[in-house]
Amino acid sequence: MLILFGRTVILYLVAVVVIRLMGKRQIGQLQPFELVITIIIAELVVIPMQDKDVPLIEGLVPAFTLLFLQYLLSLILMKSEGARAVLSGMPSVLVHKGSIVEQELRRLRYNLSDLLEQLRVKGYPDLSDVEFAVLETNGELSVIPKSEKRPLQPRDLQLSPGYEGLPLPVIVDGKVKVESLKKARRDLKWLETEMQKHGLYRPQDVLYASLGADGSLFVQPRAAVNLQSRAGSG
Repeated sequence: MLILFGRTVILYLVAVVVIRLMGKRQIGQLQPFELVITIIIAELVVIPMQDKDVPLIEGLVPAFTLLFLQYLLSLILMKSEGARAVLSGMPSVLVHKGSIVEQELRRLRYNLSDLLEQLRVKGYPDLSDVEFAVLETNGELSVIPKSEKRPLQPRDLQLSPGYEGLPLPVIVDGKVKVESLKKARRDLKWLETEMQKHGLYRPQDVLYASLGADGSLFVQPRAAVNLQSRAGSG
């Protein structure tokens, strides 16, 4: 029983590491060859996991071989347009200038109901609002609305909003992110002073705090701290 437990842990960790090394993608974003490799790796590690008579190496070697194969294919796809067309396919235009491309729907065996459903999911229930709809190689539908139907942009109002950038998390779950403070050219003393303005005196009382590009500090206390402050004010 202990041996079976150990084999299961090892094979599980190997599968997680191999799939993690394949890149940061969700299942729905995988290319066809990546999805095939992922499924095969899962099947390979299950066999020695269930049958202790199968040597552990028979699950490890094929898994790492497939990882190498996926890495090699990724390099080939980066260099060759033809290889990308064969292995990953090419984007397909399903709606062109507001008109459905029937030939492309038939070629892809993509029925009209699915197309209309995906347009509704994207927020375009009316086909007349769509300029282009492109079926990407990972199966995702990209929708480009007509110019008069697209969301209003600041430049449409002749506005120039300032640069926003990404907020830096400085406290996460009560722990100070020193590296974020260094990037923002701030120190712990500054953070303590800003926290006191929000009635907080310990990082442990903060669930999340982030520093915006404009220098403003967003602070969310823990729920227990909020309850205590309400009880004290009552």
